[in-house]
Amino acid sequence: MQELSCDVLVIGTGIAGLTVALKVADEANVILCTKGKLNETNTGLAQGGIAVAFDDDDKPFFHYQDTMNAGAGLCLSEAVNVLVHDALARVSELITLGANFDKEFDEYSLTKEGAHGKRRILHAGDTTGLEIERTLGQNILKEKNIKIIEKLFIKDLVIEDNVCCGAIGIHVDTSEIFVVKSKATVITTGGLGQIYLKNTNPALATGDGIAMGFRAGVSICDMEFVQFHPTTLVTGDRKPVSLFLISEAVRGEGAYLFNKNGVRFMPGYHPLAELAPRDIVAKAIVNEMAKTECDYVLLDFRPIKENIPRRFPNIYKRCLEQGFDITQQPIPVAPAAHYAMGGIKTDVNGATSVSGLYAAGEVSSVGVHGANRLASNSLLDGLVFGHRAALSLLEYIKNRRLIPIVYKPRISTKKVTPEDLLVMKGQIKSIMWKNIGIIRNENGLAKAKKDLLEWTSVFNFSSLDYMTCEVQNMLQVALLIVSFALERTESRGAHYREDYPQPLTEWEKRLETSLSLAK
Repeated sequence: MQELSCDVLVIGTGIAGLTVALKVADEANVILCTKGKLNETNTGLAQGGIAVAFDDDDKPFFHYQDTMNAGAGLCLSEAVNVLVHDALARVSELITLGANFDKEFDEYSLTKEGAHGKRRILHAGDTTGLEIERTLGQNILKEKNIKIIEKLFIKDLVIEDNVCCGAIGIHVDTSEIFVVKSKATVITTGGLGQIYLKNTNPALATGDGIAMGFRAGVSICDMEFVQFHPTTLVTGDRKPVSLFLISEAVRGEGAYLFNKNGVRFMPGYHPLAELAPRDIVAKAIVNEMAKTECDYVLLDFRPIKENIPRRFPNIYKRCLEQGFDITQQPIPVAPAAHYAMGGIKTDVNGATSVSGLYAAGEVSSVGVHGANRLASNSLLDGLVFGHRAALSLLEYIKNRRLIPIVYKPRISTKKVTPEDLLVMKGQIKSIMWKNIGIIRNENGLAKAKKDLLEWTSVFNFSSLDYMTCEVQNMLQVALLIVSFALERTESRGAHYREDYPQPLTEWEKRLETSLSLAK
């Protein structure tokens, strides 16, 4: 067993985690850990860009309006105001750190995406997240006050009298136990897409941060709202567990959607057509797939006026590998789970309901995304609120001391084989995709909850096996989503119930729970 101590423990290495670590490193010593490799994150997969009112023709207020409209009545005004007004300063800092965004004639090139009224998406080809990750990562590696630990799975937080004093981790390869004392802890573990059969997330995105936060007693909110990206390449699995996403920027630059019969259908669903909010486009695609009895629709790049291979080099190359030349033919696409609007409830400074515990990025729910996230606000969310969490916790730790942790694990002798764990993961993914996907109803949700509860009873034991703990986290997060979805008897944003198809005024509120309330 290893015992470590630090001022700040950062769990997760996406844009939010890297931002926090880099910001506090001048004044505090940091342990930055991830259960995979440093660059195995959703951030690195983000294609489209980062939204910021950069152009003279744009203003933060316009960005605010678009974000609020996309959020379907559930965005918190204070949080959205912070997001759009802090955006320019935070993105400018990224550029100073070395981020290279696309330019035309010495001016930054801005594109437009779904539900944006202006061209405000700053991009680096179609691998914007990778460029941001590279920039932050290279600067992180220069910092002497940051200790990076890869392949460290954080099993649980240590809470004493509602104060977080560190965490317990398991090394993925060696199973060695790590006891990490910290004055402040930040959860930046990213998303939960891997609990769905079809998703765009890396294999590590199993909702661990939300599950550990829930067990620690923090408030969890908005879990019913899971965004499904409308367009993933149907025949283009990056890996067996992750689908290749076709950026919304493609439609922003002019690409059209057609059904199998060659009918362009989006104008019939929304005035913004292909640039409608993601929840509307995803539902429209599902409807067209059902009507034409086909498991995909077609995305046609040919109306795009720009040089396609230059503007979208990664997508062009990936599609060519699958036998599609996007300059010559449309490609088959379908929706997949992509982003969680819900998570650990925080204020605009990243603070949770537990002292000394912060959260930022996709794992958190500060209120900027409401019922449906606006395209390219995800990277901005991690950047803006990661920065604010860093400033807040630096104040918090000034007069704090490390609290001793006495760890005496009580571990069950019960074990599950790796083969059975893989089967269990598959069961969770199938249940979620079938019953808690884009279109939901009470029968499907109730059956999913029953099945998940049965599996939870099987896995109701304490383990120090990393894979077992991961499956337990997936079950916990899946149950939170289905419970929230059952409670919200209306349709709003990414939560669509065919038995309650309309939004209702009385449901214009956020749902919230915690371990104490759940009991």
